[in-house]
Amino acid sequence: MVSAQPWGGTEPGGFGGLVVSWRLAGERGLCGGRERGALVGRSCGAQTASAVPSTGPLLLPLPRSLSSTAAVAGTGTWPKDVGILALEVYFPAQYVEQSELERYDGVEAGKYTRGLGQQQMGFCAAHEDINSLCLTVVQRLVERGQLSWDAIGRLEVGTETVIDKSKAVKTVLMELFRESGNTDVEGIDTTNACYGGTASLFNAASWIESSAWDGRYAVVVCGDIAVYATGNARPTGGAGAIAMLVGPNAPLVLERGLRGTHMEHAYDFYKPDLSSEYPVVDGPLSIQCYLRALDRCYAVYRRKAESQWQQAGIQRPFTLDDFKFIIFHTPFCKLVQKSVGRLLLNDFLAAPSPDTAAGLYKGLQPFRGMKLEDTYTSKEVEKAFQTASQEIFNQKTKPSLLLSSRNGNMYTPSMYGCLASLLAQCSAQDLAGSRIGAFSYGSGLAASMFSLRVSQDAAPGSPLDKLLSSLADLPARLDARKRVAPQDFADIMKLREETHHLANHTPHGSQADLFPGTWYLERVDDKYRRQYARKPV
Repeated sequence: MVSAQPWGGTEPGGFGGLVVSWRLAGERGLCGGRERGALVGRSCGAQTASAVPSTGPLLLPLPRSLSSTAAVAGTGTWPKDVGILALEVYFPAQYVEQSELERYDGVEAGKYTRGLGQQQMGFCAAHEDINSLCLTVVQRLVERGQLSWDAIGRLEVGTETVIDKSKAVKTVLMELFRESGNTDVEGIDTTNACYGGTASLFNAASWIESSAWDGRYAVVVCGDIAVYATGNARPTGGAGAIAMLVGPNAPLVLERGLRGTHMEHAYDFYKPDLSSEYPVVDGPLSIQCYLRALDRCYAVYRRKAESQWQQAGIQRPFTLDDFKFIIFHTPFCKLVQKSVGRLLLNDFLAAPSPDTAAGLYKGLQPFRGMKLEDTYTSKEVEKAFQTASQEIFNQKTKPSLLLSSRNGNMYTPSMYGCLASLLAQCSAQDLAGSRIGAFSYGSGLAASMFSLRVSQDAAPGSPLDKLLSSLADLPARLDARKRVAPQDFADIMKLREETHHLANHTPHGSQADLFPGTWYLERVDDKYRRQYARKPV
């Protein structure tokens, strides 16, 4: 039996007050109990599900059983520093160059690269679906983190890629838990466009901070396949999945009480045709909705931050200077650059007496009397504040756009891909103690701004150091993908369009086009039941 101390306990071998053991649960295939390329009973040296050598496991100790429940429930104290302990990324092993796609589509050079800010776009063939993406990223999280399946008490999936109107992706992921015998895992799927992952993260944190928490960890999964019909929206696609381990004593802490949310009814992007993977999009309206939600969320976030400061005796406005880094949901990179300028416009209009003769606001006096709601379609305002915020963008946001620019829009994982990109390219010393602002948006619409406070401990071997080390191979993994010609990409997309809904069907696609350790759709039977297999690691 496992005993537990109150949160923050110091019993030797503990993590977040829990006495722990080390164990890696065995795995098995998902096809009628047959082992399919699985690693059964592996030792603690589990390999990464990547074509690139692993940077090493996270080595997170976890509770052995559920007996900690009684000790932690009802203590009347908050678990300390609830947030993200580990983060894993999956993206397809093939991509198309946006510059080549420009020529293939017959558009002017730079339309996708300079106009959208996109370099490459990852995509899935027909033998990858939302279930396989999420299976891959969750197994990767568990293997690389040396985790025990029975140490997970909640698993929630944020996705808008619907392949079944009733059965949740989460229920498919429970096959990964089969050998451990752990079926006591809360959470299901959460859906609203690209916002579902953030809602799942908030739910996970709320569970850990509630009387329902039993001392185990939560896993949040974000995954989507973003595909568009042939036309000007297709270059804004992408695909991928991210899994996050959530618990106390985290190196990335969700700041309590600092969250601004905006929700409203809008038809900017939606998927009413349930027989198609393609959305209906009103591009101009979607951008306006995104920017309006950004304004509203930032206003609420600032107000809450300033209120906390006032209670501590601090009287000053919250500005962009109070974020060391800012990450955004990224439909395309150019919109993010405009969004940084938008936040600067908010600061400028809220400032009691900004200096427009010199410094950051130099030359912006003509915009002083404007109202935010009158500026959404103004190219003059957009250009002025994008120019004024260029250095802020370069320092605070540009490092986070690696995955977005090279893999495209992943929908629900998009903002968390930006987080992974930032962590992959910064040192623990650069990040320690900083505040990372985060803006999450889902069409229809739902949006939130929140922040992550990075641990002060940047020492070698610290949780922060281990988290960054686990993501350090992200650029090399992107480089290891297969480049596909635009015509071949178009053919694959056409085949996917024609077959994604079929029963009694074996999907087209080759294991050779997958990273080692990737799950894939092997067969759909005559009752639409899906069978999956895993490419050997």
